[in-house]
Amino acid sequence: MKFFTDFLSLLYPEVCPICGNALLVGEKILCTVCFYKLPKTNYHLDANNPVQELFFGRVNISHAATFLRFSKGGMVQRLIHEFKYKNKKEIGFFLGELYANELMQTDWIKSIDYLIPIPLHPLKLKKRGFNQSEVFANGISNVLDIPVRSDLLSRIKFSETQTKKSKYKRWENVKDIFEAPNSTALANKHILLVDDVITTGATIEAASQHLLQIENVKLNVAALAFAAI
Repeated sequence: MKFFTDFLSLLYPEVCPICGNALLVGEKILCTVCFYKLPKTNYHLDANNPVQELFFGRVNISHAATFLRFSKGGMVQRLIHEFKYKNKKEIGFFLGELYANELMQTDWIKSIDYLIPIPLHPLKLKKRGFNQSEVFANGISNVLDIPVRSDLLSRIKFSETQTKKSKYKRWENVKDIFEAPNSTALANKHILLVDDVITTGATIEAASQHLLQIENVKLNVAALAFAAI
């Protein structure tokens, strides 16, 4: 079996999704060069980081951070494109594991009860086949051993893509689209909301406003990337 696997790897070598170079023995998902060039934000170590500041005066989020910095045409955009639109779930899971190791440097991660990924509408989930935020959350969970609860937040209204919308239009697009079908399971819990890309924070804000109506809920936010506009 190993011989057959090695033979296939010669015919169809795994390549780095960023630079396209063949992965060498010992490299996983990313080549070593691209791995060390990842534009990490380190926002989890800064209580007044730009992602946290997005929510000041809007919703009561204890900590908010993202793993990577997104730039148009950059390496993170290529990574996310391969992950979301070419069905390479292993990329999102791997990045979740990497971020979990970074989050272990914080004190607040130790009190998290549940990881709750921002849900997709069932129609979009059926079309894509998976929820990218859930895959990223599963990677975090695999390292930190915190349960992922995708059943505790639902998207009840279909919304258009946010990509080309203004800040106000993004908020209008996601207003009142979430519900918590089992609010009693969230009472007195410390939740880490997990998303893929944060731009204006409108989606996180909409979900947070709903969740914070539940008794004694405490919210933190973690996302794969931050794309400031």
